Amino acid sequence: MDAATPHDRPDPFVSVRRAFWAPPGASRGLTLPSGALAPFLRAEYLPSAQRGALRDPVDHRLARLRRALRLGLATAPEELLAAARYGDGRTRGTVAEAWPGSLLRYGAGRARRALGEELPRCTDPRTAAFLLDLATAGRLRPLDATHWTRLRHREPFASRPARHALWRHFAGHPRGRGLLPAPETAADPYERLLLAAASGARLLDAPLIPAGGGLLIVQSMLLGAMDSPGEGASGGLGVLLGSLGDALAGTAPVDGVITLVTAGGPALDREAELLRPRGPGHWTLSLPVDSGGEGTTAGAADAAGAVTWWTGRLLGELERRPDLVHVRYADDGSLAVAEAARRLGARLVFTATPDPHRRVSERHAGDRARTAADREELRQDLHRVFAADRLVERADEVVGIPGPGGTAELVRHFPQLADVRDGRGPAAPPEGITAHRPLPDEHPRGERLLERLFSTGDRPAALDPAARGLPLLLTVGRLHPLKQQHVLVRAWIESGLHLRSALVVVGGSARADTADAAEREVRTAIAGLCAAHPEAAARLALVPALPNADVRCLERALARSGRTGRAHYICPSAKEEFGIAVLEAMDAGLPVAATGRGGVPHYLRDTVNGLLLDTSSASRLARGVERLLALPDAAVAAMTERAAETVRGDYSIEAAASAFASVYAGLARGAERTCLPA
Repeated sequence: MDAATPHDRPDPFVSVRRAFWAPPGASRGLTLPSGALAPFLRAEYLPSAQRGALRDPVDHRLARLRRALRLGLATAPEELLAAARYGDGRTRGTVAEAWPGSLLRYGAGRARRALGEELPRCTDPRTAAFLLDLATAGRLRPLDATHWTRLRHREPFASRPARHALWRHFAGHPRGRGLLPAPETAADPYERLLLAAASGARLLDAPLIPAGGGLLIVQSMLLGAMDSPGEGASGGLGVLLGSLGDALAGTAPVDGVITLVTAGGPALDREAELLRPRGPGHWTLSLPVDSGGEGTTAGAADAAGAVTWWTGRLLGELERRPDLVHVRYADDGSLAVAEAARRLGARLVFTATPDPHRRVSERHAGDRARTAADREELRQDLHRVFAADRLVERADEVVGIPGPGGTAELVRHFPQLADVRDGRGPAAPPEGITAHRPLPDEHPRGERLLERLFSTGDRPAALDPAARGLPLLLTVGRLHPLKQQHVLVRAWIESGLHLRSALVVVGGSARADTADAAEREVRTAIAGLCAAHPEAAARLALVPALPNADVRCLERALARSGRTGRAHYICPSAKEEFGIAVLEAMDAGLPVAATGRGGVPHYLRDTVNGLLLDTSSASRLARGVERLLALPDAAVAAMTERAAETVRGDYSIEAAASAFASVYAGLARGAERTCLPA
């Protein structure tokens, strides 16, 4: 194996978390990191006698709140509102998590009075919106109609985020609805939908969900779109949930599946129906997103109140409530969906992954966090760790993604799961892919995709026709620093591989001006490399994201083509929790080399059905690609045959659906919880 990072090396972050969750009297074996990470961990995880104060009061207050939540301690509402007043989006997300416990411990009356004092003196639009969402969450009425009449036309309550939060708040009170503007006065489709929903109008033409004694499952997909993987934030998760939802709907324990997606801006005008059938027993439900809200995404803390409200509002219109909700990403959007599930009385399943846990010490210990940007990255990583801990705490069932040691790496980074299933850790149902079904025009479509790839007039999305006979390297995925397409381009150029091979990168927006910040970072890095090495540009194609059916068609065309050099699939990611695109390339018959970090080594065995790569640097990645290109034809043929057998034998979507249906059915039967109680 080229290199997969060992999971048993000393890690200060693991040490601190293990000590926090160690049972009384157990040896804690604490190892503290050095540098910028140390004070953050002391403040969040260590007893007060061992803690060192963080210099930034926002950081210090946030660490105290997170520690209290992990210990199950309630914080007074006045203290929570003070934190929200001076904090950022991460602080507001943490306060939202602490709010229900505060109401339970200190009473709704005290919380209502605290909000009533805080709201009139609030000056920040996002904080005002957040305070209103807290009132809505607690079903509190901190101000009467006279106060609202005076406040709602003044800043910050006249701002877009606060205005929307106020409408959501009014929706919960019959008298408040009388203060709502008429939907026809709305400025845009989002506001029109919000006002209609807040006024009590039905938005869904609810389907007749079968009532065969089975489960109604909801799965969330709040990042990107399901049908355009590789564009924006869309990736393999959308492909998985689309096919998994279809397959689950055909299993005995399941009556129906609803996949939550998002729709904003023009999509709300184009899509008249928020709830649309995708296949027999499988629907997609679009949660409206305010794309006019200064770029706030559904996964951001400041959108959480809206996501919870819309999820509960729309699912509540169905003829039956969901039995179970499954979230798969550790962010504020998943926490918002989890809160909606709690209010609807649905059980919660969370797929936990050790991301970003496995890289916290590596990225932030020692003197690495030197700049303001480094410290901001550290804060964001710690916030995602906190979100994952909260989802573990809330979930009725935690599952993992299988890795080389089962879920051993997951338990290493989530020590609170160590006793699950008698110490075996959470279950890890395998994920999978849909068997390729040739399209009616499969062969001519594949030929057209190949011709377009070598078209002289389609730069930079095409290769120089003169490169047609060279070995070809293909990678598919959203353009993101974690996917490391820019590192692959650097490795390809600096090793000289560009002199004897071609490289095709599929992913990203068709228009560069619509790309998000992460995609722009990758595009800028690749453009800089090409500018410094113009001779490489003709052998590099940057193809915008393709529909999944076209990707799989292209891979098969490359695998069978005698008119190009041998094609290979490269996954250069820093890590892949599972790797749907890797499995699809293996299924297509391409020789595959993929990152050894994450879940890929669970199914890809080095030199048996593919190669494992060390993707920690461009030079190491280049050595792995060289190793793949150097394989003799016989070895490649044997490897690709075994790769296809692996996918078809163990990673079909039908096998995945059966495994998940078994987990869901066991939970619905009242099986013993395999995570901490909510």
